[in-house]
Amino acid sequence: MGMVARLVAQRLALGLLLLFAVSILIFAGTQILPGDVAQSILGQSATPEALANLRKELGLNEPALSRYFSWLGGLLTGDLGTSLSSGADISSAIASRLANTLFLASVAAVVSVPLAILLGLIAVRYRDRWPDKMISAVTLASISLPEFFIGYVLIFFVAVKLAWFPSIATVYDGMGFGQRLMTVALPAATLTLVVLAHMMRMTRAAILNVMQSAYVETAELKGLTAFDVIRKHAFPNAIAPIVNVVMLNLAFLVVGVVVVEVIFVYPGMGQYLVDHVSKRDVPVVQACGLIFAAFYIGLNLVADIVAILTNPRLRHPK
Repeated sequence: MGMVARLVAQRLALGLLLLFAVSILIFAGTQILPGDVAQSILGQSATPEALANLRKELGLNEPALSRYFSWLGGLLTGDLGTSLSSGADISSAIASRLANTLFLASVAAVVSVPLAILLGLIAVRYRDRWPDKMISAVTLASISLPEFFIGYVLIFFVAVKLAWFPSIATVYDGMGFGQRLMTVALPAATLTLVVLAHMMRMTRAAILNVMQSAYVETAELKGLTAFDVIRKHAFPNAIAPIVNVVMLNLAFLVVGVVVVEVIFVYPGMGQYLVDHVSKRDVPVVQACGLIFAAFYIGLNLVADIVAILTNPRLRHPK
């Protein structure tokens, strides 16, 4: 258990170090963007005196290193800063947006993860037969299409032609759970189709790799059915790579919602980020970028820890 705790502590330390490095890249990237923040806020008709006063008020005249550590200190205390375009507190504005994004990602995950694993098991069970070929063809077509195309196709056929679900995913406080599910049905379906193919194909590949092991052959020689061999022997030993793939796709569900939220005008983090990128609202862009990076790194850490706990070879590398 001491070895496991040490490996987990090392992964957590590396995750924090990586997040620190990402914060530097995010801050540096926003600082080297072309244009003048003060000019974009006040407009082209602003006087030089007004521009100079706003730059002083925003702290733009201070050295970049000083501004970075001031921003980092605020992050460590939970202060994400103030929006330049609206003057609102970013932490308060992001709270509801982040909740909406997590709800959308959770709905897509609840549908896509079990479905991907089930389709992967079916594809392995009927390997090289028509169910496997049909599932592989459909998922290959799905993974080849960008999410914005899938989203617009769903809007046209499901929302416009059939009128089953709304084409604009507008949610608000006080909305019932069932009504909220109806509202996010199309963006959740879009995200599901995007990540389902990747998870299913990797699940199939991981189980097929395990199926070549000697203990699987022994189970087959004992007379176990193909389904029992997969369920009792192949699938449990393929958990580690499957978990890695699932966590990577869950990270995409949180980080990759930007395009989907813009298409369906969904009030989440992605829409919030795009709105303030167009306004050149640097503090909001920095906060959103860091939150997305934290989720991505965190879910990858979870995948690493699960792999360590389920694979003895990772706990004893020697």
